[in-house]
Amino acid sequence: MTLAPTYSGKVRDVYDVGGGLLLMVASDRISAFDRVFAETVPDKGRVLTAMTEFWTEELSDVAPTHLVTTDPAGMPSVASEIPDHEGRAMLVRRAEMLPIECIVRGYLTGSAWKEYRSSGTMHGSRLPEGLEESSRLPDPVFTPSTKAVEGHDVNISFEEASDLVGESLAERARELSLAAYERGASRALSRGIVIADTKFELGMVDGELTVCDEILTPDSSRFWPADRWAPGSTPPSFDKQPVRDWAESTGWDKESDPPPIPAEVVRATRSRYVAAYEMLSGRSFADWWGVDRQVGPSGGSGS
Repeated sequence: MTLAPTYSGKVRDVYDVGGGLLLMVASDRISAFDRVFAETVPDKGRVLTAMTEFWTEELSDVAPTHLVTTDPAGMPSVASEIPDHEGRAMLVRRAEMLPIECIVRGYLTGSAWKEYRSSGTMHGSRLPEGLEESSRLPDPVFTPSTKAVEGHDVNISFEEASDLVGESLAERARELSLAAYERGASRALSRGIVIADTKFELGMVDGELTVCDEILTPDSSRFWPADRWAPGSTPPSFDKQPVRDWAESTGWDKESDPPPIPAEVVRATRSRYVAAYEMLSGRSFADWWGVDRQVGPSGGSGS
């Protein structure tokens, strides 16, 4: 009998393995416009896991995390009941999660750009005049949101976040999130990637505020190639943008079941995820646990 997850999200399945520990397993599921597609992107879950381990190491002095290990040899024996878990699974400490999304924005894009364009503000706070889409902000800004059980998260002010978690904890969450983003964005820029914004999941582990879930991945952040960035336009991103662009081109209403993703779009998406990991980490994805070395960088068979 296969171990059953206690929680299944759009991408991750979570298993309670006892002793205050959880197994978080990243699948290859792909979602866009709040819908999960039937097709999967090979090794996407492994990229997310490998990148989270990399950032856990890089941020160890500024942002404690709940990660215990990603090494299959360090997993509890029940992990063997989960098919294809090698390289996808993170053994983590259970946390009491904050009921807010901890978003940091370094560049003006997405919903923040839409708000600025209409009112000159971001999350209700006034920004300098004359900024363009994708402009770098004078300083990174902590812009929290709610965690919606159904529907979309809602952007909230820092004061509203303080009402939800308490002023002291909100201030600690802002400080930790900004420190982690600034360290990560600096490292990424040195490797040719702009991290435009990112979302952290924070929780309390043994009384300590801790980064949980994935960290600075293409699923939780906007990654842009630094050599393609310029204010006034949106650069291509290292994530599921090929899926979004293709879905938009089909005329799909985004309410009915999504159409099947063509193989070439799947290959292009895998290629972007792998490229982001290798550029940021300087490591070969082929060396990660469970990666099929016969799979080439664009998702086809290697030579």
